Amino acid sequence: MIINTGGRTDTVQYYSEWLLRRFEEGYALSRNPLFPRKISRLEFSPDAVDCVVFCSKNYRPILPRLHEITDRFNSYCYYTITAYGHDVEPGVPPIDESMQTLIELAGIVGPQRVAWRYDPVLLTKTYTVERHLETFDHMARTLAPHIDRCIFSFVEIYEKVKFNMPELVMLTEESMDELARGMGEIAAKYGIYLQTCGTDGDFSRYGIHPSGCMTLDILGAANNVEFRTLKHKGMRHGCHCIESRDIGAYDTCPNGCKYCYANKDPRKAAENFKLHDPTSPLLLGSARSDDEITQATQRSVLAKERQLGLFEV
Repeated sequence: MIINTGGRTDTVQYYSEWLLRRFEEGYALSRNPLFPRKISRLEFSPDAVDCVVFCSKNYRPILPRLHEITDRFNSYCYYTITAYGHDVEPGVPPIDESMQTLIELAGIVGPQRVAWRYDPVLLTKTYTVERHLETFDHMARTLAPHIDRCIFSFVEIYEKVKFNMPELVMLTEESMDELARGMGEIAAKYGIYLQTCGTDGDFSRYGIHPSGCMTLDILGAANNVEFRTLKHKGMRHGCHCIESRDIGAYDTCPNGCKYCYANKDPRKAAENFKLHDPTSPLLLGSARSDDEITQATQRSVLAKERQLGLFEV
């Protein structure tokens, strides 16, 4: 099983104490977002978890102790650093500060286990095509020696994104092509493997690879392990990622990013954040008497010969 720690919220930045405690105690509880009374118990041991995936916009809070997890488990870190300032990402550190944290992260887990996410790419009167390419060049030049790859996608215009960002300038085929061409040229200049995720467009003519951001090939190569050949169903249209189990909860990220798909309302996230108890197995609150807690089925996706090797060690 692949454990995803940051698909629903920025667990690394805001719930790092809880996350470290869960791996120390060896399990976590995850509430079903569609059926809130149903809770799954997930075991956190190296023979039950094939890989731990982290997704964050700020690894600084967990950096001193991240090795407690990454030393024991196959792992991969996605670090989102974009061109936007506090007008779009209120809770995210400045670009140069974030890049320094990424460099330190790579020193701990190894560059082969770090992917830089530059997404979502969106346009406003402030964040133009020219500004994106200028910022991307600055960041690529700095980060190239410290990352496995760079992943980008174009913003998906959900209704709540349109409501939260009325300043959005709609992306056209021409603007997406101009961005892709420019980013492809910059990535090639610095020797960065550039790929898309969650984007249907084919930009291979610019040296950009179409792929899921979380595939078994990527996770396996980063950790020098072999996974079984399985179909990657993805999580939404255009996504080619492998299925994983997320231990977070929606409407809990205080970052306040205007384009966020995981928060319906930043005020709701701020309210939920107050319900967090670092000692609880659940990210929010505690299990209630009328909750139904079941043991999750945790099937390994490692290749059979690799699984045997683990038991023989």
